[in-house]
Amino acid sequence: MTAPTCFALSTTDHVAHLVLNRPAELNTMHPTFWRELDAVLTQIHLEGSARALVISSTGKHFSAGMSLETFAGAISMDDQSPEGRAAIFDLLTDMQATFTKIENLRIPVICAIQGGCIGGAVDMVTAACIRYASADAFFCIQEINIGMVADVGTLQRLPKLMPLAVVKELAYTGRRLPAAKALAYGLVNEVFDSAEATLAAALQCAKEIASKPPVAVWGSKQAIHYARDHSVEDSLRQMGWLQGTVWSNAHVRESIAAMKDKRPGHFTPLAPLKPFSSLG
Repeated sequence: MTAPTCFALSTTDHVAHLVLNRPAELNTMHPTFWRELDAVLTQIHLEGSARALVISSTGKHFSAGMSLETFAGAISMDDQSPEGRAAIFDLLTDMQATFTKIENLRIPVICAIQGGCIGGAVDMVTAACIRYASADAFFCIQEINIGMVADVGTLQRLPKLMPLAVVKELAYTGRRLPAAKALAYGLVNEVFDSAEATLAAALQCAKEIASKPPVAVWGSKQAIHYARDHSVEDSLRQMGWLQGTVWSNAHVRESIAAMKDKRPGHFTPLAPLKPFSSLG
């Protein structure tokens, strides 16, 4: 994979850190952003060496969302024919799939959010597992302010994270939701005084996750997401199958020994994956 231009990626002690690094452009999202993010997420997913992913940003805002120039250039939104409108569906499906990769990544994803998290950025962070925010952070469903419906995940994921009436208010008005209220509503896990403290907390959380057996963390993520979308009875049944799949006496013994010895545990990493199309 060629080096990304919209991001900086590093890995330390099994923690991957992806940084949005176009602060002068307020880390806006354009086709290159989507292409590079998709490639980076695919790489992390397939390699299996990272045990947690932190996504942070640079500059004044986490991200100001979709680059408005994109609508006038790279993205064709033809509303003049049924064929053109059908193509809009396929375009959005492709964009949605990239943010869904955050949700479906084999490892937990933690977002460290400073400043504005606007429009498409809300779509992005709602696909993560954990959100930390700085005191100056705010969230805005900007799409309604430019005459459209949020369409890449916000309206589908946000109601599962905070009260429905609040989501409706934000979606209908385009108002900003400040970090303190986002914390009260459950959208963010914790609010910190500065962007630096927010990132430090995110990296510390990722480090703690990375100290656990990767396959048990993977199983926990699978179970939580399944339970979110299914009944309790179905989820309990799935849990039985899942536990039977990931159970390891060796992992349990090592976890207990590591706690007693106050040392990091030593665990087998997730297996690297190869796309079926690359085999043979």
